[in-house]
Amino acid sequence: MEQNKRLGDISWQDFKALSVVEKGSYCQGEPMHTLVAQQFSRAQLQELCTLATRIKRICKRRAGANFLKTLLSDKRAMLYFAQPSSRTYLSFNAACQTLGLDTMDVRDTKTSSEVKGESPEDTLRTFSSYADMIIMRHPVGGFAERVAWMLAHTNREIPVLNAGSGADQHPTQALLDIYTLERSFEKIGGIDGKHIAFVGDLQRGRTVRSLAWLLTLYKDMTLHFVAPEPLQIGQDILDLLDAAGTRYVVTQDFAAVLPVADAIYMTRIQDEWDVDGESSTIDTSSFSIGAEHMEIIKESTVIMHPLPRRKEISTDIDNDPRAIYWRQMRNGMWIRAALILTTFGRQAEAHQYYDDYKPQN
Repeated sequence: MEQNKRLGDISWQDFKALSVVEKGSYCQGEPMHTLVAQQFSRAQLQELCTLATRIKRICKRRAGANFLKTLLSDKRAMLYFAQPSSRTYLSFNAACQTLGLDTMDVRDTKTSSEVKGESPEDTLRTFSSYADMIIMRHPVGGFAERVAWMLAHTNREIPVLNAGSGADQHPTQALLDIYTLERSFEKIGGIDGKHIAFVGDLQRGRTVRSLAWLLTLYKDMTLHFVAPEPLQIGQDILDLLDAAGTRYVVTQDFAAVLPVADAIYMTRIQDEWDVDGESSTIDTSSFSIGAEHMEIIKESTVIMHPLPRRKEISTDIDNDPRAIYWRQMRNGMWIRAALILTTFGRQAEAHQYYDDYKPQN
């Protein structure tokens, strides 16, 4: 992938027309934006995962936690969440606090000047006057890209982090999912060569769309897409997997996938995207997991979920060590802290502290 292209050097129409892979090459300059999963290389994923683990270990001691709070004490972040969120919002807020980054937020557009008729673009440009970073979630797909491009054509370009964009991208969720898989498989050969099963509403699940791409960066992978036909993964994702040479299976037979999966990534029905309540007509009863399945899956298999859940995962398995979705959620705080620190170019200070003091695991 070509690096260091600048959003300020391309028109919006030309940028909008690029493939999602091509768009990724425009996120690596100064400042660094996080807009699409396709912008990351495997080396970058490894660097972020290593940094996340080091931040986590540094934070276990009071002196280390106090040190981390000095790293970005000169910066401010705007958390603009125009779409409901609890985990992603709190995860980013906690990551900012860990690094000493002051935060401001708007979590309902009714509390901003948008209610007076201000355009979302003008609202975001206003935020850029007060903050050094914008972390944003928006129901309109591609809007984070639009904001990053817009700010690149002003005299105050600041980094934009996409915390969820329509039904198409959720790159930082994909980062925490990769980090969770890395930690889960570190004693059994890492992510390479594993079978990853995605189950549920794959058509509208932006977490699945983003993670599926990142998994193409690993060797000898097999992705299983398990869903009722109306909710099956989109052809655009399959085309990307074909181009990357990544094996995949599209099926409705969850029972056949259970014994071979190394990770089972469950998802809920995304009925917030319904037009006329069409999700209620789809039978999803066979796309759930409970205590009866624990003897079928491998001892090393992990069960993941981006949360919130409904009935697709029984609470009966919450205390099974293979059910790692609560750990997965907490991992989001550490990997997002690593991403924010890297975005501001301050990661070397954390690495130096870790090497000097070697915090306990």
